[in-house]
Amino acid sequence: MGNSLAQQSEPITISFPEPPPAPGAHAVPTSKPSGAARRSRKSLQGGAAAPLPAAAPTVSSDPITPEDFYRDLVWNLRNGVIAVTDGGNVAVMNHVAYRILRLEPRTTDVGRPYTTVLKDQPELTRMIASAFELSHLPDRAEMRLKSTGKMIGYTLSQVRDGSGRVRGATLFFKDLTRVEQIEERERLRDRLAALGEMAAAIAHEVKNPLAGIEVMAGLLKRQLADSPDAQAILADIIKEAKMANAIVLEVLEFVRPIRLHVEYVSLGSAIVEAVSHSEGVARGKVEVDLTIPDDLPPIQGDPYQLRQIFTNLLINAYEAMNGRGLVRITATALPEEDAPGTGEPVNGPTVQVEVTDDGPGVPPETVDRIFSPFFTTKPQGTGLGLAIVRKIVDAHDGRIDVSIRPEGGTTFRVTLPVKGSDEVGGR
Repeated sequence: MGNSLAQQSEPITISFPEPPPAPGAHAVPTSKPSGAARRSRKSLQGGAAAPLPAAAPTVSSDPITPEDFYRDLVWNLRNGVIAVTDGGNVAVMNHVAYRILRLEPRTTDVGRPYTTVLKDQPELTRMIASAFELSHLPDRAEMRLKSTGKMIGYTLSQVRDGSGRVRGATLFFKDLTRVEQIEERERLRDRLAALGEMAAAIAHEVKNPLAGIEVMAGLLKRQLADSPDAQAILADIIKEAKMANAIVLEVLEFVRPIRLHVEYVSLGSAIVEAVSHSEGVARGKVEVDLTIPDDLPPIQGDPYQLRQIFTNLLINAYEAMNGRGLVRITATALPEEDAPGTGEPVNGPTVQVEVTDDGPGVPPETVDRIFSPFFTTKPQGTGLGLAIVRKIVDAHDGRIDVSIRPEGGTTFRVTLPVKGSDEVGGR
């Protein structure tokens, strides 16, 4: 932000009282000493200058650094800053802190109890309270905020006066959510590289026997046309062989690097195609309700891969609801996102799509694992549907989140940038 705090309504006040001199120390003059004073400092031994007595650090009162400078300093820090007094009231809270915590800035927050201002952030209130109790405070630690799901890195410190008395506490923190996502993406890429080599070797060895089983079962089925029992058994053998072959192909598709054919895509059209494409897959009597605004901006992406995202999410919802219920798909254009750690809106506009079902929901203990390859709670599932969704979303520089609805059901939230990192027409 380029505006001075002196020109803003936020009442951030930073005062720097003159600290008392250290015991036994003389006040350090702020003006240039006279010649007599300089001569009086010389020692009797060789005329060497005696060292100046130690004094507490002071803040310059020179007009070059007025109080507005310190206000602007705190306001323009790229980290979130929350400072509280020893009485438990908010003394400083800059705009980055508001952005990271998704709080609405209020001019009345300064002077209010921090437990009131941060009532929706119990982790932070407990952490700040510990600043007045612990002797060793956390430095460069990390924490996930339950209210927003964001990962923050933080440092907690005490504010002491010249005599060493604790006057308050300061929390510096930074949004590490995007950093965490990038690190997880790199870890996933490494795992997929190793898995790809193994899957390619296995697929080569498994596909040929599976094809042989299917062919021989088909021959036997024609030769035993008069035996209903044999026909049923052979039909099951062919069905299982085809399923095993499909799993092999799905594994190969998952570990294969994604090559995006980027073009301008109407996300609404991709969603409608996904609904049509998933019609015959476990939909049953599930109703699909679409809310897609006409002015939704086109995004840069691969139309086939984007359709695959929502096809897999719909199939996952159909299977979770056993073919009965309601799926709501809502698309929203968001103007811009906060840059990680700075809170500055520089990441450009995005489109957010929520896929919500009224099924039984996801068990809380499995939420963190549902995007992991080969993790599934379904008897016939491969555990690759949602893993593929996440892989495609990552390839589009987007993100996907999941939340459990209190009234039952699950919401998948896909956020995609309008302008991707690949140029239109690139591969």
